[in-house]
Amino acid sequence: MNDESLIEYPCDFPIKIMGKETDEFRAAATAIVERITGPESAATAVARKSREGRYLALSFTAHVTSREQLDSLYQALSDDEHVMVVL
Repeated sequence: MNDESLIEYPCDFPIKIMGKETDEFRAAATAIVERITGPESAATAVARKSREGRYLALSFTAHVTSREQLDSLYQALSDDEHVMVVL
């Protein structure tokens, strides 16, 4: 596997997290982003509901300092039971 990254760190990295429109999803996703990248990243959240209102997409601009931190963020979000998709 090639360890070279096309991303230059540190950087502000856009991330979209999708799940059911519940308080638990919103709180879990925000807490994970805040824990791994800091409160400044969590404060950038923009929420958008699906047409029927059952799902929610949260878009964050996460300030990441390394590939390991970005990988950790994706892994933690993917492992959470409330998160359906991470882009």
